[in-house]
Amino acid sequence: MSDDMGKARLLVVDDDSAARSALERLLRSEGYTVDGAEDGVKALARAAEAPPDLVVTDLKMPNMDGIGLLTKLREQDKSLPVIVATSSHDLSAAVVAMRGGAEDYIAKPIDFDALRVVIERALQRRDVRIEAENLRRQIRERDTEGLQGLIGASSAMQSVYRVATRVANSRATVLITGESGTGKGELARAIHTLSPRASKPFVSLHCAALAESLLESELFGHEKGSFTGAEKRRVGRFEQATGGTVFLDEIGEIPPLTQVKLLQVLQERTIQRVGGGDVVPVDVRVIAATNRDLGADVKQGRFREDLYYRLNVVHIEMPPLRMRGGDVLALAGHFLRKFAIENHKRIDDFTERARAKLVSYRWPGNVRALENAIERAVVLCEGTFIDEEDLPFEAAKENLGPMRIPGATMAELERYAIMKTLEATEGSTTKAAEILDISVRTIQYRMHEYGASKTGR
Repeated sequence: MSDDMGKARLLVVDDDSAARSALERLLRSEGYTVDGAEDGVKALARAAEAPPDLVVTDLKMPNMDGIGLLTKLREQDKSLPVIVATSSHDLSAAVVAMRGGAEDYIAKPIDFDALRVVIERALQRRDVRIEAENLRRQIRERDTEGLQGLIGASSAMQSVYRVATRVANSRATVLITGESGTGKGELARAIHTLSPRASKPFVSLHCAALAESLLESELFGHEKGSFTGAEKRRVGRFEQATGGTVFLDEIGEIPPLTQVKLLQVLQERTIQRVGGGDVVPVDVRVIAATNRDLGADVKQGRFREDLYYRLNVVHIEMPPLRMRGGDVLALAGHFLRKFAIENHKRIDDFTERARAKLVSYRWPGNVRALENAIERAVVLCEGTFIDEEDLPFEAAKENLGPMRIPGATMAELERYAIMKTLEATEGSTTKAAEILDISVRTIQYRMHEYGASKTGR
């Protein structure tokens, strides 16, 4: 639920239509979205259609009274605040309701100012409970974390963690490659955090975002008067990171002249500020990242071969999300909890259909695209579970193909074959195994890797 009370949805339940309508009008005038129902049975149906943030209910009603409604609502959502209204001559019923889990009670005839205070207080308490539960869930599920906050336990990421852990204690230059959105910057920071340089600065620069003249100034600094607008000396990223780490993102985009100067820095461990003659020693560890094929760029003359080898002392390839199996669901769960806390909403999980959609999508934008998709789903979700309709991308079956041959790895082809065959056999691992001429156990193992939860039949 949002802090903006105008976005809270209330459900008013009372068999007295005049009293109910009057209360609905007053609550709408306060900015609430209000639904009404004349008894407990209809209230349950309405709550299923449009889950409320709070319920105000009379106790004495036909078909299902307020206590019965409270019991059913508590079974469905223990955190849903329910306020009961009862006659001032029958407060014993209010006591029973409070023992049954009601958030508060108010005596009839209802004092609207008093009710408004009770509602606001109940909604605030619910926000606190939701945030606390989200934080507890976040702590419980930290076992999905891999290295220094990186999420994922797939075999592909375990290989990344092993190399990163071994290289962290050295001062060797690291080149991280991979598609856009795979988390190259997060891995660079993790390596820095694990290194002896962790207490020193981690300074990053996106090399593709600056013109050549500005890029050199950002990297190496400049002296006063070295160019128009240089009104004072400026310290560059290498000096800012003294003792620590410089992360150069999109290193493949730097122009030829800057490549020469960067090579000199790596060879001599000194810099010269733009417009200056002094040689300044620097003690930094360099980590670079790119989504380009630098080896191909070297062959085509777009990137210096000597700089490439200086950068590529240790190479780590970040795997695309489509090759990380069940990490998709671990990451989706992490982002769900993060954005639920930020938006003050209670969202328990994904439905099975949503999980299947997440796993089967190929994620061309990788982790960054997944994060954006989950944020949108959390913001727009009206219930306590994110369903497939809340996820802003094409249906899973459409995104399993067509495959690019050549262009796809054997692992991608295998995943495609298994998922499409399961789709054709309506989820039967037994039939799929017969068609693919592999064992049921192999399919079940692969499904576990992909993060799906189908069982054989």
